Amino acid sequence: MLRSCGKKLLLSLLGSMLTCFLVLVVDQQRGQVLSLGGGGPGLLLQPFDSGRDAAAAADGAQGLLRQLRAAGSAGQSFQEIRSFTDYFTKLTRGKREAERSPAGGGSPEAPRPPLEQLAPRDVFIAVKTTKKFHQSRMQLLLDTWISRNKDMTFVFTDGEDPELKTRTANVINTNCSAAHSRQALSCKMAVEYDKFIESGRKWFCHVDDDNYVNVRMLLKLLSSYPHTQDIYIGKPSLDRPIQATERISESQMHPVHFWFATGGAGFCISRGLALKMSPWASGGHFMSTAEMIRLPDDCTIGYIIESVLGVKLTRSNLFHSHLENLHQVPKSEIHNQVTLSYGMFENNRNAIHMKGAFSVEEDPSRFRSIHCLLYPDTPWCPQNVAY
Repeated sequence: MLRSCGKKLLLSLLGSMLTCFLVLVVDQQRGQVLSLGGGGPGLLLQPFDSGRDAAAAADGAQGLLRQLRAAGSAGQSFQEIRSFTDYFTKLTRGKREAERSPAGGGSPEAPRPPLEQLAPRDVFIAVKTTKKFHQSRMQLLLDTWISRNKDMTFVFTDGEDPELKTRTANVINTNCSAAHSRQALSCKMAVEYDKFIESGRKWFCHVDDDNYVNVRMLLKLLSSYPHTQDIYIGKPSLDRPIQATERISESQMHPVHFWFATGGAGFCISRGLALKMSPWASGGHFMSTAEMIRLPDDCTIGYIIESVLGVKLTRSNLFHSHLENLHQVPKSEIHNQVTLSYGMFENNRNAIHMKGAFSVEEDPSRFRSIHCLLYPDTPWCPQNVAY
């Protein structure tokens, strides 16, 4: 008799505690939706309404109480029943972790714990170039960042160059046109995509031949995202989504708008997402897709990912192209950037503004000075230089 009364009293106390705890948890989730469940159905909390949802929370607590009573009458131990309390403890911990680590669309610059350890051979870096720039641009990259990352870097060009192949083994002649046209650019991107899929690597990153890649920061950035999920990281060159016309048939058009990461700053795509792109990107389909919307290669990437697959671009200010004012990148932050560039901006030389191991006349791109700042042990870097 006393044992029966004690069990009822215990269940009543648990029911009251659960009711109060549920109202508190739902109130903390104001304006949010949080789904939690390790491999099973999750708990879904909708935005809180003080009247309607308080009653719903109470109903939910009563439902849980009925489950507890049923479990007790079925002979389950108190330890098993207590697992519900453990579940809500996990829920609160999960909320705190979600607030500390921004999810899709959050700032990649915020500290994020690594989700997986990446080795250099997990990343496929495709460098797009053309034969006329092999001497003026590619030699600079081969002297600097590529020299330390040859196994993960693949050069995609449009002409044979035996001298280039002596500097690095991974040179792919795409046999595409050397013109800077939509069709030629899309042709090279199509080959890049197919070669990445064949490689079996976890991440595909595209850069141009006027980009310096800080590989240490690239690996750090990518390691904070799961390569099996849908991840598209880069930096838009526009302040609004691009608008295009999707050609459905010869007589039917459909307007579309989407964000895309500019190829001039570089972008990265996880293998999980790249595989989903296959129907529109593999085996020559990429060029057909580009023709359907009549846009260049980087725009076509954005179209497939955002407009077709519905995956949003994760923006990062760690990627830089010659389309922005590179003087605004502080010297103190150079070591934290993923890509840098150089070129002309409003008829002025556009490059990182910094003192360095070389004068502007010797090093107009500032890539050699940047490389010596990041890797002062490089044999050709002058010693005891103030930056």
